[in-house]
Order: sequence, then C-alpha cells, then structure tokens
Amino acid sequence: MATTSIDIGQSDSASASSQGKRATQGGSNSALRTSHSALKWALVLLGLLAVAGMVDLLFPQQLLCVDSGDVHADALVVLGGDFGNRAARAAELFRQGAAPKVIVSAAGDRNLQLLTNMHVPASAIQLESRSKTTRENAEFSVSLLRADGVRRAIVVTSWYHSRRALSCFRHYAPEIEFYSRPSYFNYARSTWSRAGVWGNVRAEYEKIPWYWLRYGICPF
Repeated sequence: MATTSIDIGQSDSASASSQGKRATQGGSNSALRTSHSALKWALVLLGLLAVAGMVDLLFPQQLLCVDSGDVHADALVVLGGDFGNRAARAAELFRQGAAPKVIVSAAGDRNLQLLTNMHVPASAIQLESRSKTTRENAEFSVSLLRADGVRRAIVVTSWYHSRRALSCFRHYAPEIEFYSRPSYFNYARSTWSRAGVWGNVRAEYEKIPWYWLRYGICPF
C-alpha cells in the first residue's frame, strides 16, 4: 500500500511538472507572438512615416499652399515678411477690387511704404504692429477686424505659409469667413535653393504640428 501511495504521488508530481512546462511554453509562445505583432506594426508605422516624408518633400506646394481663388471680402490682412512680396500681392488684390481696405500685421512701417508706393491709399491701410508670430498675427488682427465689423477677410502671405496662417485666423475668429490669396513668389522649385525656400518649407513642417499640439490650431 505504501508503494502504491508513493507511485501515485510521483505520478501526480510528474503530471504537474508537465503541465507547468506546457504553461511556460504557452506563455513564451504568446509573448513571442506579441513581440512579432509589435515589430510588424512598428515596421508598418515606420513605412508610413517614410512615405509621408517623401510626400512632404515631393509635394510641398500641394500640402502647404492654400488659395481660395477669386473671392471678395471686407478686408485684406497682409502678414509681414518675405521681403515685400506679400505686400505686393496685397496691393495687386486691392487694385483688383478684392477688398476696400488692408490691415498690415507686423513689419507695419515697411509694408505701409510699399503699399502706398504701389498705389494703395494710406487712408485704406490700418496697422497692427504688436505681433511677432503667426499666431499673434491672427490674434491681434482679429481684434481689429471685429472692431470694424468685418465678416469676410482675405489673408495674404507667402504660399508656403498660407496653410498655417489661414488655420490660425480661422481658429481665433470662427465667426469670420477667412480666405487665402497667397503670394506665389519663388513658387517654382528651380528657385528654392538660391532663395532659401527649402528652409521655409522645412520650418512649416515643424511648426504646423507644433501649433496643432500646443495651441489646438488644426491645419485641415
């Protein structure tokens, strides 16, 4: 009887050991499958990022440039920068009758002079000189637009800057209808290296997601 009891105990011990080994093997297999799945999704993500990066480099005009076409509004808002090319575009639109007045946001004195030299009456120009960033361009200009009862406004900036600029204005004044009529100076790729446009394009790819995460300004 004692021998039988020992045999049964040994059998139970062997069975438990076998079950433990199977459980360990099952856990290892499950962990391996999880690891393979994670690796697969990581590779997919890297592939998507690589494709997105190639698209960014190959088609920046299509991604960054927003043009609303032939529209009319109560005011033009021209943003400072780009060596006067934005002011030239605003003057062109003013002469075409796109809007009866121009708000100059940042770089005011210089753009004021450029606009008057291009036959925009000083009486039709209003200055916003406090802003130093695109977000502030929008925030401070919106105060002037609201004070004047503007319902429709056209944002004038460089083509590569137009998506972020338009998004900022729409974010800070959703009740106003904003349009984009950018300057196309240095739009041709053949000029980018010489004019430093690649640096501006790369900066937009960095700033657009930052504005989205930091200020909640959606670019789409």
